[in-house]
Amino acid sequence: MTKKLPIYREPSPCSAGDGAAPSAERDEHGDEASRRGFLQLAASAAVLLAGAPGCKTDSPEFEELFQKHYKELTAEDKKKIFARLETRTRALTGVKVNISDPQPLEGVHFAYALNLSHCNGNRRCVEACARENNLPNDPQMRYIRVIELDNGSQHLEKGTAYYDPERVPQPGKFYLPVQCHQCDNAPCVRACPTKATWKEPDGIVVVDYDWCIGCRYCQAACPYHARRFNWVEPSIEPDRVNPNQGYLSNRIRPVGVVEKCTFCLHRTRNGRYPACYEACPTGARKFGNLSDPESEVRKIVENERVWILKEELGTEPRFFYFYG
Repeated sequence: MTKKLPIYREPSPCSAGDGAAPSAERDEHGDEASRRGFLQLAASAAVLLAGAPGCKTDSPEFEELFQKHYKELTAEDKKKIFARLETRTRALTGVKVNISDPQPLEGVHFAYALNLSHCNGNRRCVEACARENNLPNDPQMRYIRVIELDNGSQHLEKGTAYYDPERVPQPGKFYLPVQCHQCDNAPCVRACPTKATWKEPDGIVVVDYDWCIGCRYCQAACPYHARRFNWVEPSIEPDRVNPNQGYLSNRIRPVGVVEKCTFCLHRTRNGRYPACYEACPTGARKFGNLSDPESEVRKIVENERVWILKEELGTEPRFFYFYG
């Protein structure tokens, strides 16, 4: 039985607004943040509501509304926030979780390489990713899409991620896994009006789920269709909840925000491989530190005929394809 998780921004008589994430509107400066204006409006409403009978401004909803951006949080702030999220998740799912915040490792720049000669379209990476990252049992909410294409074709629009043959690979087909490419010149980062998404020193693009206003500009800007928006109240079966969670990665996300692959930073920053890497039965996936001359991914990039998807867009991804 599926146990539904709450809408974290549910409206209440005492909340400063109707609970819906506002749409960001670009002003004359293009990508200037609208969150400041949003918070000013919310603050005004909160002041008015503070005087209303039965309304308190020290509620968890109030604290979340005015929570600082991740980059401004102190160690004490994080301790309180993580404790609140852990308590909430346990109350809702019955699962005791641990939320951590592993930091980028000095001198490490993660990259992925994928051998298309070995990928047979089995999609075990897709399911492993979903389980690791606490994604609902909804095929639309997947960070990895494995696209089935005709041999010789690179027209992604003519392929499908919803193939369902009895056996793979099918004759005359090849399979192209696509996920967040952790671009160095990331269009999604530039498009975000509130700076809720950014690129970390180790090359991983992350999202502050509590700072995202759900405008979806980043989703529209991504040329790889790698971001997902939580349209509905998230739901996940308790026995599918991964208790080892990262604050910027696989903690359970609220409705109304955008999420994406983070190279499983809660694993990789602790010396482990991404879940999709470990699940691949053919060895098609290669992952490692691009700055390490001895790493497998570095040797592939230097010695194989690698190519990147939609190179003409200049996104400079950390995700490479090759045949070998």
